[in-house]
Amino acid sequence: MVQIDKNRIIALVFAFLSLLFIILCMTNTSFFEWVFDRHHNPLSWYIRPLFLIPFCIFSYKRNWAGISLTIFCLLTSMFWFDKPVEVGEHIKSFLEFEKEWLLGHWNFPKTLLLLTIPSSFLLLGLSFWRRNIWMGLSVVVLIAAGKIFWSVYNAGESGKSILIPALVGLFLCFGFIFFGINRLEKRKSD
Repeated sequence: MVQIDKNRIIALVFAFLSLLFIILCMTNTSFFEWVFDRHHNPLSWYIRPLFLIPFCIFSYKRNWAGISLTIFCLLTSMFWFDKPVEVGEHIKSFLEFEKEWLLGHWNFPKTLLLLTIPSSFLLLGLSFWRRNIWMGLSVVVLIAAGKIFWSVYNAGESGKSILIPALVGLFLCFGFIFFGINRLEKRKSD
């Protein structure tokens, strides 16, 4: 009798759904607009970095299903909240810049830059998979710093609108990951 590995099946299902979401966003303009309208809600800006916490914990536990589910939730969290009634001018301007950047002409440098996202997640997951907490936390800091730098450098003044959500997310992630992993270690040694 063939043993079914539920963890791998769940991981594959959510990896497929994540890929489908990305393809749908990049090929269906009305869906993309619907998602970005909801992404104007600041709650989606604050919640997204927090998905690094379960991503790191699941990587540490070597749980493919949890990793894949977390990535799916991170991607889709852009539209979990209602479209806001009022949107600050900097937020509106920054998201308009991001939309234009994503939908604009793609060249080799832009593609390389975009590849830093999956590469940083790979490095982050690998750090915790190998149980190198300090390397993983360093990657968390680099991800936040990279997002802040890219936003401010490319979008100017409106890019500063991500500073508070990014820094709040960074501090919460750093603390919860550090204490969560230490708690797992303590549990394992008991």
